[in-house]
Amino acid sequence: MNRTTRTVVVMTVATLMATVASVAVYVAIKKMGVREVEVAHTFVVVAAHNLPTGSRVAEKDVRLVAWPSRNPVHGSFSAAKDVVNRGLITGIGENEPLTETKLAPIGSGAGLPPSIPPGMRAISVKVDEVVGVAGFVAPGTRVDVVVTLRGQGQAEETMTRTVVGNVLVLTAGTRIDQAQAKDGQPTPSSVVTLAVTPNDAERIALASSEGRITLALRNPLDVEPTDTPGIKVTRLMKGQTAETVEPVKPHVVQTRRHIVAAVAPAPAPAPVHSIYTVETIRAAKRGEEVVR
Repeated sequence: MNRTTRTVVVMTVATLMATVASVAVYVAIKKMGVREVEVAHTFVVVAAHNLPTGSRVAEKDVRLVAWPSRNPVHGSFSAAKDVVNRGLITGIGENEPLTETKLAPIGSGAGLPPSIPPGMRAISVKVDEVVGVAGFVAPGTRVDVVVTLRGQGQAEETMTRTVVGNVLVLTAGTRIDQAQAKDGQPTPSSVVTLAVTPNDAERIALASSEGRITLALRNPLDVEPTDTPGIKVTRLMKGQTAETVEPVKPHVVQTRRHIVAAVAPAPAPAPVHSIYTVETIRAAKRGEEVVR
């Protein structure tokens, strides 16, 4: 048997053995049973589909899913009866757990009232497409309320000023959930409802009755207060935005004359001469003499 024949025989035998071993391992693995590791879990109520803000939760809107016990959801519910007939104060997506912070208190109903923050009031203002920032004022956005007051007669000028700043928009028309808008596209609305304090509600009500309201859309990350002096027509034409400043009245400055009496200088003291005492001895007699 030559070398080439020997090599072919060895390779053939090795291939057959590897094939037999692979088949044996495959058959052994197939005969092994499936081992299931039991993981401790609990049941959590989740949304069966997207639920908008203000909707009343029905039994068909939720379902129970298994949730790992080691990663509990704070404030979640384990029974559907605990969430049925309660209103949503924020939108919930599909398969998202329902928690106490997303539901209105029991007995408060559904719709817009439960979504009003404590201590706030909801006030609606009539707008058009221009006033509503071309339809981009949607629920959840923040705006500044600007009013323009027409002057009465020649004594008063037309003035525009921001009366309330950083106001939360609750509804835009009949929409109370921003998710209902399609890809951020503008949606014209005739009425916008704002969440304001009672004092700001009075300011907006007076502004809407006495002048024309305009909404200025804000960046949601910009929380700096809007504090402007307003602008009048005369300052607008002069290119100044500061509030009209009353001219300063000229005033007379009265000066006091202080008369200082001349005081004669004190006379110089007379020169003081030094006095010396000298001891003298004359013919065995001692004495003292004063020398000036």
